[in-house]
Amino acid sequence: MGRVIEKGKISAAQSAMMLYLGIVPTAILTTPAITYKFAKQDLWISPIWAISAWITIFIAFRFHHMYPGLNIVQASEQIVGRVLGKLIGFILPFFYLYLNGIVIREYGEFLVGAFLHQTPLIVVTGSMVLVCALAVRGGVEIVGRFAQLFLPAFVALFLFIILTIIPDLNPLYMLPIMEGGILPSIAGAGVLQSWFSEFLTVSFLLPFVTDREKAAKSTMISLFAVILTLVISNLATLLLLGEMTGNYTYPFLILARYISLADFFTHLESLYMAIWVLGAFVKICLFFYVSVLGTAQWLDLSDYRPLVFPLGFLLMLLSIWVAPNLQELTHAISTTVTISLIAVFVAFPVFLFCMAWVKKRLGRNMG
Repeated sequence: MGRVIEKGKISAAQSAMMLYLGIVPTAILTTPAITYKFAKQDLWISPIWAISAWITIFIAFRFHHMYPGLNIVQASEQIVGRVLGKLIGFILPFFYLYLNGIVIREYGEFLVGAFLHQTPLIVVTGSMVLVCALAVRGGVEIVGRFAQLFLPAFVALFLFIILTIIPDLNPLYMLPIMEGGILPSIAGAGVLQSWFSEFLTVSFLLPFVTDREKAAKSTMISLFAVILTLVISNLATLLLLGEMTGNYTYPFLILARYISLADFFTHLESLYMAIWVLGAFVKICLFFYVSVLGTAQWLDLSDYRPLVFPLGFLLMLLSIWVAPNLQELTHAISTTVTISLIAVFVAFPVFLFCMAWVKKRLGRNMG
């Protein structure tokens, strides 16, 4: 057993809410434009091919069954030995930190570019990291409660944006469906696999779930909710913007700007900003927590809280370092970041699982 450095507990439902808000906010921000480049009018089909989500969820639960109470970082030492296990145990938390740096940069670039034009980027990102650091110091229970608190507001605002633009949607933009067969939608799903692979995060939450018998069902509900949200956001974007979908950096923001209710409620993009800030806060907190917890377990510390502010500072540096500007960041997300995410969050765990399975079989045969 690994050393217990987190005594907080969350419910299976809170775990599912954290996973949902850990994936959806950044996915609806940039993926419609990226997916459209590959899938064209089939971009709404692409989220259905959530292959990496199924793989990572299966592996996380199998690990939890094989090594109860341990996450993937702790289990790796038992599978491949101390030296290799320590190497793997370092890569995962560091990668979460790197990924979180990208998320914070996206958050900052979006707010500064769309709303706070005169505000320095470092002020926007720095204030978010500070607030998240305070939440992470409170532990997994605090992050879980924030997810529980923010999810209804997130879903309500999302549905409000979708429902108010329904009269302006043009169903003809989605025709012809599957003109080039099934392959364009699968190609469009390639970039989405990096978001779906983030379901590996459930491995870090399972040890703290009180009603574990409900955890698998809650996680599957979370996955289907993510797929449904992405299908709806991609479809709404396509039916409003048509061929212009690929021309915008943030197509879903255009939907919010398009809302006009009886010439009285107009320019409601601040609603979208509220969605983005609420969702991004939970996502950054969750990834920040995983990187802090994983690092503390890797260093065999008795408490993770002393690491929060030093890693928060490193997070700020990473958010500046990941890309020189927004265009390069968007290009990186659709290319190198996707490949590295799938390598670390899918290929790595698959390799570990195969090693664990062989070890268990050999042990059983020798026994």
